[in-house]
Parts: sequence; C-alpha cells; structure tokens
Amino acid sequence: MKCELRDNIITAEGDAVSELYDRGFYGRVKDGRLELALVEGAYLLYRKKIEVLLNGESVDFKTFFEIASRRITDFELGYIVFKDLRERGYYTKMSPIGFRLYPRGGHPGKTAAHIFVYLISERSHLPLQRMIQELNRAENARKRLILAIVDEESDITFYELKKVVMTGGDSKPDEIETPAEAGLIGDRTIVWDPEMADFLHSMYFFGKKLDEFRLQLSLVESGYLLARKWIKIEDMGVEAFDCYAAEIDLGYVLKYSAYSDLRDSGHVVKTGFKFGTHFRVYKKFKTDAHSEYLVHAVSTDHAFSLPELSRAVRIANSVHKRMIFGYPDCDGGRVGYLEIAWIRL
Repeated sequence: MKCELRDNIITAEGDAVSELYDRGFYGRVKDGRLELALVEGAYLLYRKKIEVLLNGESVDFKTFFEIASRRITDFELGYIVFKDLRERGYYTKMSPIGFRLYPRGGHPGKTAAHIFVYLISERSHLPLQRMIQELNRAENARKRLILAIVDEESDITFYELKKVVMTGGDSKPDEIETPAEAGLIGDRTIVWDPEMADFLHSMYFFGKKLDEFRLQLSLVESGYLLARKWIKIEDMGVEAFDCYAAEIDLGYVLKYSAYSDLRDSGHVVKTGFKFGTHFRVYKKFKTDAHSEYLVHAVSTDHAFSLPELSRAVRIANSVHKRMIFGYPDCDGGRVGYLEIAWIRL
C-alpha cells in the first residue's frame, strides 16, 4: 500500500482508509484521505503494511527512521512505546504528550480512551508542576495518567500518577492545658517530665523514649508540639525555634509543612530515613503495625530525577507501601500530595 511522506505526516488514499483506519485504527481520516503520524508510519513500514514514498522514491525503514528522528523530537521514544503497546494488544492514538490508550478489547469508535501516556527518557528531568498540569488535564477528561519511561536499553517502565488526599487518620492531637518543659540539645529536644513524656509517646506516638522517664523528639516533632503549646523550651519561641531548626536542617521548613499537615489530619508520622525518604506514615499506629505510606517533601519548583524517582518507588513497592510526594499547594494554602506507583500494563 503506497503512502507519501509530507512534512510530519504520511498520507494515503484509496484502500488505506478501509484497511488501516477502519480495521487497524491507525491514523485519522481528513478530506477522504488517511493521515498517519510518523510513529504509526514507522511501525506499519516495519510490519511491511505500507510503502513510503518521498518525492516519488521509495524509502526503506532505516532511511525513514533517520528522517523522522530529525523532524520529531524524541521520535525514537515514541516508536519504542507505540510498538510495545501495539504488540501487546492495545490500540493507541497520538496526543501532545505521547498517546491516548484504549482499554483491552476496546478501540476508537467503540470505547473511549481511558489513559493518557506521557513519554519521557530516563535521562530527562520531570518538573513537578508539569506533572500537576497534566494530572489536572487527565482528571478533567476522566482519564488516568501513566508515565512511560524509556531507559538507555529501550526497556519501558510504567508508573501511574495520582493526586491523593491524605485523610482518615485516628491520632489527631487534642488540646492540653499545661505545656511540658523540654530542653533543646543539638538537633533534638528532650521532654524531662516523666508523665508528659509517657503521655506523648504512648497516646500519640511522638518521639522515642530516651529511657523510662524521658522522651526525645526530632526537630519537626519539636516544632509541631511547640507551635501547639504542648511543650515549652526555655527562652525560645516558635519563630526562634524555626530559625534554629532551619540552620541545622536546610530542608526543615519544607519537611515541617508536610509533617504538620499529616499530623493535623490524624496520621502518625515517623522518620523514613531507613527507606531513603523523609517520613513513614501510619493511619493507625500500634507496636506491631506497618506504615501505609512513605512521604517525601518536595518544593513546588522541584524536578524529579527519573533514576531517583524509580529508586524511591521501587523501594516503597518492595516494602508494600505507597510512595507519596508532598508539596506546598499554592492554591489551597495547604499541602498537596502526589502518589507515584509502578504498574504493569
């Protein structure tokens, strides 16, 4: 079936519409002609379903691939993912970020696409704000957003992105009448009063017992309890403490924002250091319980390094936890949460 390469599309007439569009769901029909994206054309050329002509001369797959790569940014990534999805039984249509994907058993004209696929190379960085923007578009269109990362060996890893609301915890702190005395020593605070130390730890799971009488708190725990007047530190108010903590931990302000939001919503929040994240988070905390989430705080202008993102998600998956990234939500004035999960398509 002869087709013609024109700029960034391939056109065909006659039987191409019935053979490729009506039966194979390739391309689109415009003014009675079939128009194929270059990625679709490369796949059909590889399958020997079409012959591509350029200025009246037939071009082989190698020549076509080189031409398309010069004309389309990341053309090779699109071809790799398109070929993979097609050969596993999915129908796809092109989109500005990659593809629209139809459910198994479905196809254009029968069912609606249910996934937007975002293409990216492992060597690229992924801005958080771009992900939020694409998630908003996907949600408005009632679609899922899937990230397709192509590595240097052309293997593809798929991740699903979701905005989540972190609610439902059962350990929301109440008010108390008299704050406990605490001492600031280096990068942690010690609650000296045995009764209050036991109360904070046993009832709300703050800190870690230094011994049977005293409780040590991390910087974010100290800042949280100080702001809510559960503890008091001699000669130091909330503002002074925050400045002190920020000098010790450059990420303190960002971490504290996520920590306080999670605590206010009733979650128990503990360090996630052993998992390479800021926090491990529990909806319900018991001595034998496992955390449901790993939460890492990032800034609004954060750009994900994809190897680091992959490592974080894989670690969370291996320990049966959900990987969540918390970020300042400028619109709502609180904290937004983005879940990234490995999936098998």
